[in-house]
Amino acid sequence: MGLGGPWAWLLGLPTAMVYGSLALFISVLHNVFLLYYVDTFVSVYKINKAAFWVGETVFLLWNSLNDPLFGWLSDRQFLSSQPRSGARLSSRAVVLARVRALGWHGPLLALSFLAFWVPWAPAGLQFLLCLCLYDGFLTLVDLHHHALLADLALSAHDRTHLNFYCSLFSAAGSLSVFASYAFWNKEDFSSFRAFCLALAAGSGLGFVGATRLLRWRVEAARREPGCPALAVDGGLCEEELLLGGEEAGSITLGQYLRQLARHRNFLWFVGMDLVQVFHCHFNSNFFPLFLEHLLSDHISLSTGSFLLGISYVAPHLNNLYFLPLCRRWGVYAVVRGLFLLKLGLSLLMLLAGPDRPGLLCLFIASNRVFTEGTCKLLTLVVTDLVDEDLVLNHRKQAASALLFGMVALVTKPGQTFAPLLGTWLLCFYTGDTGSSPGPGRSHMPRSN
Repeated sequence: MGLGGPWAWLLGLPTAMVYGSLALFISVLHNVFLLYYVDTFVSVYKINKAAFWVGETVFLLWNSLNDPLFGWLSDRQFLSSQPRSGARLSSRAVVLARVRALGWHGPLLALSFLAFWVPWAPAGLQFLLCLCLYDGFLTLVDLHHHALLADLALSAHDRTHLNFYCSLFSAAGSLSVFASYAFWNKEDFSSFRAFCLALAAGSGLGFVGATRLLRWRVEAARREPGCPALAVDGGLCEEELLLGGEEAGSITLGQYLRQLARHRNFLWFVGMDLVQVFHCHFNSNFFPLFLEHLLSDHISLSTGSFLLGISYVAPHLNNLYFLPLCRRWGVYAVVRGLFLLKLGLSLLMLLAGPDRPGLLCLFIASNRVFTEGTCKLLTLVVTDLVDEDLVLNHRKQAASALLFGMVALVTKPGQTFAPLLGTWLLCFYTGDTGSSPGPGRSHMPRSN
């Protein structure tokens, strides 16, 4: 009876809240990883420079290729028309497959996160293996989580509702950045290890619990008329769909790529998203240096640390306001408005000049917040591209994870060019080659 109350309460949670909680279990790990993995290997494990750059180079290749690779492995069954004996797959079965994958890959992501903070191999080898393992599981989790956004709901209204909870829980997960300051100590690393162990345990258990709850709710939708267990618009209430058929040929990866090449909206989107990803990572890589070089004479060290920490939380909180606007006016109108707002602030800053520290502080902070917020809203645009790809190519089932992977493949160079161009600009304007960011910050994995 003691378990009945909590279990009944959990079963009563909206599906959107359970889906959004997965973003919490990703965010609590990933923000700590982004802040400390470089400093750990450089300052604590004393990795040599050659091993560091070898690891980063191999990681860069892996980071660029694993999105489309895992997307293809995940969704190729939806594109194949090779007949199997009575092979039928419903939308509900697709969602269950993605939820089961998250139930396995989420805990493995937590374990790979733990592997950074305990020395178990030569520093160079550990750096390479840890980066590739962590980013591999992060890619799998991200692809299935984003694909669920397209598979769980059909309408823009319900997708923004799901994304709202993702932003809410991502903001809560970003608080791990603030908590980490109390445990980070390069001389005595044991307390930080214990902190990371607690984060990994909480995240792994959270993935297991949330995915089990999602599986129960999806399976319950089959038994209950009208799908009352789901807070979506009935996308999982459809009857079984036959995968394959004589009207469609067997689709290879080459054929799929040729189909994408004819998808004009996809091509326009990835071109724009490449610039947006570049801008996001330029801000992420150089935000501390902007504070140091442009505002160090006007703000205290504690104020700078607070601005750095709040810059991880504010984009998620900002989206709690933007997502209701998306439901009212549409995603495209809100994204266009954010672009115009950023352009207006840039022109204002250009006209005002660099001698207004208050305005400069507002511009740097708002530029990062609006850019990160726009990147998160663009996930909703990709779900529309998934729907359009389904209709244009007469697919039996949307290949959601694969399309997200292809978007990541095309836009990933923006992550590399941002620190390269930023370092060059910093050296050009300051003449200080030593002020560039640490080598590990040049190729960060995707931001959540």
